[in-house]
Amino acid sequence: MASPRQTLGFQAEVKQLLDLMIHSLYSNKEICLRELVSNASDAADKLRFEALANNALYEGDSELKIRVAVDKAARTITISDNGVGMSRDEVIANIGTIARSGTREFFQSLTGDQAKDTRLIGQFGVGFYSAFIVADRVTLVTRRAGLPASDALRWECYMSKDAAAYSIEPADRASRGTDVTLHLRDGEDDLLDELRVRSIIHKYSDHIGIPIFVGDEQANQASALWTRPKNDITDEQYIEFYKHVGHDFEAPLAWTHNRVEGRQEYTQLLYIPARAPFDLWSRDQRHGLKLYVRRVFIMDDAEQLLPGYLRFVRGVVDSNDLPLNISREILQQSRDIDAIRAGCTKRVLDLLDSLDAEKYGQFWREFGRVLKEGTAEDSANRSRIAKLLRFSSTHTDKEEQTVSLADYVARMKPGQDKVYYVTAETFAAAKGSPHLEIFRKRGIEVLLLHDRVDEWLVSSLTEYEGKPLASIARGDVDLSKVEGADAEPDWPVGEHAELLRALKAALGDKVKDVRLSRRLHESPSCLVADEHEMGGNLARILRAAGQKVPATKPILEVNPKHLIVSRLKPAQSRFADWAGLLYDQALLAEGGQLEDPAGFVKRTNELMLVMGSST
Repeated sequence: MASPRQTLGFQAEVKQLLDLMIHSLYSNKEICLRELVSNASDAADKLRFEALANNALYEGDSELKIRVAVDKAARTITISDNGVGMSRDEVIANIGTIARSGTREFFQSLTGDQAKDTRLIGQFGVGFYSAFIVADRVTLVTRRAGLPASDALRWECYMSKDAAAYSIEPADRASRGTDVTLHLRDGEDDLLDELRVRSIIHKYSDHIGIPIFVGDEQANQASALWTRPKNDITDEQYIEFYKHVGHDFEAPLAWTHNRVEGRQEYTQLLYIPARAPFDLWSRDQRHGLKLYVRRVFIMDDAEQLLPGYLRFVRGVVDSNDLPLNISREILQQSRDIDAIRAGCTKRVLDLLDSLDAEKYGQFWREFGRVLKEGTAEDSANRSRIAKLLRFSSTHTDKEEQTVSLADYVARMKPGQDKVYYVTAETFAAAKGSPHLEIFRKRGIEVLLLHDRVDEWLVSSLTEYEGKPLASIARGDVDLSKVEGADAEPDWPVGEHAELLRALKAALGDKVKDVRLSRRLHESPSCLVADEHEMGGNLARILRAAGQKVPATKPILEVNPKHLIVSRLKPAQSRFADWAGLLYDQALLAEGGQLEDPAGFVKRTNELMLVMGSST
């Protein structure tokens, strides 16, 4: 027996999205037709895919189409499709709730600035809810393919009565598919003009591969855009297709469209978005391309078609060789997919390499941290990725990452044989690192790496054009081969041997060794990792992520020319406190955390009082 009419409440996030969308997107209200037609197209694609395994779902009607009907007297627009339709549970899941990962992050990212929030809402993808931009009442009647006519469902929301709720009730629909009827608000009469509606469909939905009828006249070409010759496609058409496939309101930064022939035959239409989506870093969110086989839709978000570090790319791959019944499991083990993946990766890297400086700067600000993952993930393309990387450095001393490795190498001093870098949790910590002092004094550029991913980057990218990448916070420093540099300081270690032994004894198991520094010029001390041991910054990142970290001890380097160090005498009564202060200062300077902050403050205060009383 069919369930009676029910009134249900929207999920809280849906209510919030409806309110934001109606007020933020009203100036671009015609996009509601684009979104609803796009949904209808997706429903047709899903039916075509499901019918591969069960041809009976066509119910004797395999001619897929979309119809848009305008009723001036009733002041309604109805978008109808004969796609897969929805069951009762699917209606509640797809319309009553936002069932996707990253929802909380999306709402947290909203700023209250209408222009910025409009872009974010566009990235989130409003889909069906866009109907409420122009309609105060929306009615949906749907029946899933394969279910009887009596299992159809009627859904309705009347915004002027209760924007927080919707009703569902049994209905009768002889054919499969969905009708969405918009009861237009006062003042939306321009959408009751068939000519106007037809022009909107032609503008936004011409690329959709099934016919769209407005009245009795077809309004689109009904051929998949990626199958057309490139010379026949305008930039505007490429941009509108991106908005459809990428669920984005903003134009893409760049795109590439190619037909690949040979052992593998496939077409690729790949886009670089202008902005990073809010869920780019969500582990649960699938990021991938749409996969078609001989123009039959197979799946959304086929992440196997591109490596993870290119997960921001949107677009379509249409293969002539893959089987129509291919699954995600088969994708993971297919040599054909491996070849397509390699081809798509090459094409994206070529596209990035071809961008002008302004566009590439915009790309890097949005996606640079993701691209950095590629040095560890894609060894086959590591050298190509290395050329695309950008960093902060002491050459500019600015946080914006604009320095390429090629730029760095071109500025290397005569005799310099290494690319020097320092890693830290923040740009300020990297820029202020005491390890930089000797390099700044001698005019030797150092890369300032302050993204968390940089630690993994330098562990996989060990050289560039034959120049090793070297951390200035690990091992010893030898700049003697750099032309024009001052002579290396030759500290008389014998003079300071007693002090070094006393410092090491006072610090105990906190340090591996204490030695005189060739790095320091102004600071009294710094911590250094041994040549083949893990640095302090990486160790802190791993601990924060809950990972086990091998037990290592840093080396404390002291600057014998600094007054604090030069005045230290092992016989002093507070020598152990001074030793602890040198260690704690060095730890703080590299971005570390003190085990006993209160003890540090107490010890510092006491030493300051002692110094004050002795003056």
